Parts: sequence; C-alpha cells; structure tokens
Amino acid sequence: MGSLIGRMTPTKIIVTGYLSIILFGALLLMLPVSSAEHTVTPFLDALFTATSATCVTGLIVYDTATHWSLLGQVIIITLIQIGGLGFITMATMIATISRRRIGLKSRFVMQESIAAPQMGGIVRLTRFVFTVTVAVEVTGAVILSLRFIPMFGFIKGVWYGVFHSISAFCNAGFDLMGSYSGKFTSLTAFESDWVVNIVIMSLIVFGGLGFYVWEDIWLHRRDKKHFSLQSKIVVCATVFLIIVPAIFILIFQHGNVETGLTRPAQGLAALFQSVTTRTAGFNSVGLDKLEPNSQLLMILLMLIGGSPGSTAGGMKTTTFVVLLLCIHAVIRKEDELECFGRRIDKTVLKNAVTIAMSYVMLCLFGAMALCYFDGVTMMQAVFETSSAIATVGLTLGITPNLSAASHIILIFLMFLGRVGCMTMLYAIVQSQTHGLSKKPLEKIAVG
Repeated sequence: MGSLIGRMTPTKIIVTGYLSIILFGALLLMLPVSSAEHTVTPFLDALFTATSATCVTGLIVYDTATHWSLLGQVIIITLIQIGGLGFITMATMIATISRRRIGLKSRFVMQESIAAPQMGGIVRLTRFVFTVTVAVEVTGAVILSLRFIPMFGFIKGVWYGVFHSISAFCNAGFDLMGSYSGKFTSLTAFESDWVVNIVIMSLIVFGGLGFYVWEDIWLHRRDKKHFSLQSKIVVCATVFLIIVPAIFILIFQHGNVETGLTRPAQGLAALFQSVTTRTAGFNSVGLDKLEPNSQLLMILLMLIGGSPGSTAGGMKTTTFVVLLLCIHAVIRKEDELECFGRRIDKTVLKNAVTIAMSYVMLCLFGAMALCYFDGVTMMQAVFETSSAIATVGLTLGITPNLSAASHIILIFLMFLGRVGCMTMLYAIVQSQTHGLSKKPLEKIAVG
C-alpha cells in the first residue's frame, strides 16, 4: 500500500483521498444508528450526504436535524471539518502531534492541497492554519452558544453553537434548524437576528479568504505594503463581491421578499445573501421567492466562489480578477497583465480561462441533464448545478425531489468542485514534455 501511494502523483493522492473519505462516510451514514428512526439509509442518499459534507457543499436530500441521529450529525460535521481543512492538513497535524517525520513527497502533496505558492515553510503554514481554525471556530461556537442556549437549553444550545460554527467556517451550509423552524428552512427563522447573522457571516468570510492569505496578513499586519499580490487581490475582490452584490440584491428585492422587515433588517438580509452565496450555503430568506434578477446574480456569485486554498469552493476570486485584468489589457492593447504594480504570468491566465470554461460548461451540461431527467425549469437546474460545482449548497428547493440520475450528476459536480477541475485533469491526464521546436505560427480571427 505504501509503495502504491509512493508512485502516485500529488493530484492522484488528493483525488483518491477524498474518494476514500466520502465512501467511508457514506457507509457510516447507512448504519441504522446514524438515522433518527434507526433505519438503514439507502446507499445513494448516504453517498449524496457524505459527498455534500466532505465537499463542504450543503445540498441535502434529508433534513439534517430530523433525519439523522446525534451520531449521524457528528459524522456529518466531522466530514465537514475534514473536507473544509483538507484531509492532507488534518493528516499533517496528526503526524506533527505524534512527532512523525514529514517527508518531501508529503510536503508536495500538502502544497498542492492548500494551494500554497511554495513548498518552503509548508509545515509551519499547516500548523498556523490548524491553530487559527481552532481559535476561530471556538470563538464562533461560544458566541452562537450564548444565543442558542436560552432557546434550546444548555446541552442542545452548545451543540448547535459548535455545529453551526464549524459549518459556517468551513463554508458548508449544513444546519440543524429543521426541528425548530421546519425542514429545509436553513436560517430563515433568524433573518432579523443580528448576532446570528453577523457571526455566521464573519465565519464564512474568514474561512473563504484562504490559508495562505491568513498567514500573509498576520506576518505583515504592521506593514501592509509587504502584502503579497495574491493577498491584495483576494481582500479587494472579497470586499467588492460582498458590498456590490448586496446593494443589487437590495434593489432587486425592494418591496418584494423582505416586505414586513425594517429597513436595517432588509439590508442585513441582502448582505447575508451576498456573503453566503459565495459557497457557504446558508440562507436567511426563501430563495425560491426571490426575483429572477436576484437568482441570476446569485448564480454568478456561486460560480466565482471564495479564494484559493480556503474552505470555500467555486472557480475562485483570483480567477475572476485575472479574467477581468485580461479584458482590461485587451481594451488597452497591452501585452502583459498588471495589478498593484506587478506583472502576472501568462500561465496564470491560461489556467484561469481553463478553470472558468470548465465550470461554465459543466454547470450548463449538468443543468441540461437535470432538465431532461426531471423536467425542472432551466433557472432551477442552473441554480442547482452552480450550487453543486461551486460547493455552495443553496437550493431553490428541488434537490430532495430529484431522480437518482440527477443526484448522481450533482454528486459528480460536488466532487469536481471540491478537488478542483485542474486537479482532476492533472490526475487523469499524463503530462507530456515538449521539445524545443515549435509549430508554425498562424493567426485566426476571433470576435
């Protein structure tokens, strides 16, 4: 077994690792003790739930609070934690605690797993990630517990605080409010609750910034001029993609869904939807009642997602920015992509175009398949497939009622979204080395 792993590339190890965790999680969820009714959960439904949890998506076929027992909920939140941080990060921390030596191959895999720019200091970065994760999740759990304990009692309140803190930080979107406000209601009962909304949003944003960005901001917190280009792009893009969409959602929904809410509550609901859409999966208002303009905007936000090396999914904020920089360079007839006084390697642009096209094509093909198998509307299908491949978890309410074929499609999209389209391609396709010779150059017309 060890020799087999030794011959595998880092990308194949990542893909195989996630597959193994998902299958093991599905088998555990099938057990009678994992369900509240103490019955065997069908394999496909257990596989869907395990995939959604490990890929930190949040799409569900059963309400988490009412279908699963406490053990089932513990299994789900454990899969979320492993999937959010990455099983490589978890394995590294176990190896570090047990004082085992971490070899060069393991460091390569770690670098690939958390999208670190270099292998140097990768173990230190992993320790930093683990420490910050524990600190942030504990802080979130304490604040949420103080809010939930008066509502649910001490034990249940603490459990709800811990579960939702981990789920929010890992951008998973799983919730336990089904037994409180009704099945599949997410956080709609807390649409005007400032404490719950702000804490959940803060955890989502922090988890979606990216592990490398955390360390970079911490190391250069006293001298912002030394922030890396990636950190600057991520922070600016994150702020922009939170504030601007929130304004548009507020405009689109004016006088419609949030009727009855105060002005501040309307702003809070719009801001929450803007934050959670980029791969978190919680919702504080009924998404099926939103205006089509808002739903289309949310689809775009879901596909953009969070940042590289974070708990979030999507094609990533940096990919989005690089594509915008490309448009800017073409308009200005410039040969190089520039941002914050730095040039960006053209290889990055190739990767960005490949990733963006992969996400869009998979989303559309998956949507067409859902329309074919279940006869849902194109808006519902695109919303669902965008949510799956971007590992968001938001839904217009059609997931539990979809056919087995559509569930398999969503499982495939969730898995691709978590491991990454590029990682999957590298794991399948063998790289080829090219000689020094180049083919003849010929121009073609585009546009």
